[in-house]
Amino acid sequence: MIEIQPIKTSPNVTIEVPGSKSFTNRALLVAALAHGESTLTGALFSDDTHYMCNALRKLGFSITENREQATFSVKGHGGRIPVQRADLYVGNSGTTTRSLISFVSLGHGKFVIDGDEPMRRSRPMSDLLDALRLLGVNVRSKFENGHLPVIVQADGLEGGKTKLDVSKSSQFLTALLLIAPCAKNGMEIEVVDDLKTPYIDITMSVMEAFDAHVIHKDYQHFHIDGGQQYQARAYHIETDASSASYFFAAAALTGGCVTVKSLSTSSAQGDVQFVHVLEQMGCQVSASDDGITVKGPNQLKGIDVDMKAISDTALTLAAIAPFSDSRVAIRNIEHTRWQETDRIHAMVTELRRLGVSVVEHQDGLEISPSPITPTAIDTYNDHRVAMAFSLIGLKVPGIRIKNPGCVSKTFPDYFEVLQGLYG
Repeated sequence: MIEIQPIKTSPNVTIEVPGSKSFTNRALLVAALAHGESTLTGALFSDDTHYMCNALRKLGFSITENREQATFSVKGHGGRIPVQRADLYVGNSGTTTRSLISFVSLGHGKFVIDGDEPMRRSRPMSDLLDALRLLGVNVRSKFENGHLPVIVQADGLEGGKTKLDVSKSSQFLTALLLIAPCAKNGMEIEVVDDLKTPYIDITMSVMEAFDAHVIHKDYQHFHIDGGQQYQARAYHIETDASSASYFFAAAALTGGCVTVKSLSTSSAQGDVQFVHVLEQMGCQVSASDDGITVKGPNQLKGIDVDMKAISDTALTLAAIAPFSDSRVAIRNIEHTRWQETDRIHAMVTELRRLGVSVVEHQDGLEISPSPITPTAIDTYNDHRVAMAFSLIGLKVPGIRIKNPGCVSKTFPDYFEVLQGLYG
């Protein structure tokens, strides 16, 4: 457990955060499918990328890494999986899990994907498994409950037409898109339910960078020609916009000025749009070649916002909401109930523990301005709960974060970087 110390003077600092998890894990997998050796720079080194790398190595791919230079080198096998059997452990990484389930369907042999208890218990897989079965893949959940462990008895992937429900996660679609160019007959994917498009934009951006192409109609119908070949390349990974959100929120909360380096408002990462939420709350936002700067106001304004497209930052908003001048409503994030934890319930529980007045809805919550009662925050082994609620400690003494090490999932040195706000 660590205690966050309040900031005595408003910060005026420039912060550097790690590379994007979303880009890093996608690029690792695509590089493994490419012809030749790719170099990934600006990469994230965290639990999630560790599990992806370990799994790819078990599948026969050569990956070398340089943590100091934030670089991976990956030798691709041109759409072929070198081994015919592997037991793959994915920890608590949803992106790794969903992508690998699809990825191994390109191979020939038996592959078992398993993970931590939270992955087994609460992270759904059924919709992806159903879509793969429509493509002729022999895949099943070991306990027939739609959760891990998942067993794939692979015999290559012909491709074809499939239908996919993305109501619980856009990661299912990402998993199919990434392998589609390597399927013999390509893929036609019909999407059921509304789609969180920013993460799919990231997926298509990485695919295009490695010379594979996707055609879509309003994010509801996707066409990918078969027989495409990913080409190896040098690829630079963007700063993580989700990780940046905590530092932008810190500026909003303290009335300070924080710049996050090497991040652009034109990024494919949807979470970069969180700065516009802060703008509506009274912050000043500016962008330059150096990065994005947020300057906080004297008093935050309340807001009513649909956060479906940027739901990873909903916790960040929830943490600063009690300090606004009126109610903050966060809507359309029901899918976050099936993430590392039930994030809506976690937000409501911890805010109430802090003495905050909160109304819980099935798809969101409403937070009223409230004085804070210092307490210890349960993190549910969820990195975003830990990072978001630590922000309250910048303003109020006595805020303690249990299990702070859970941030290693995406931002291992978060609390060290947070110290940069203190000047």
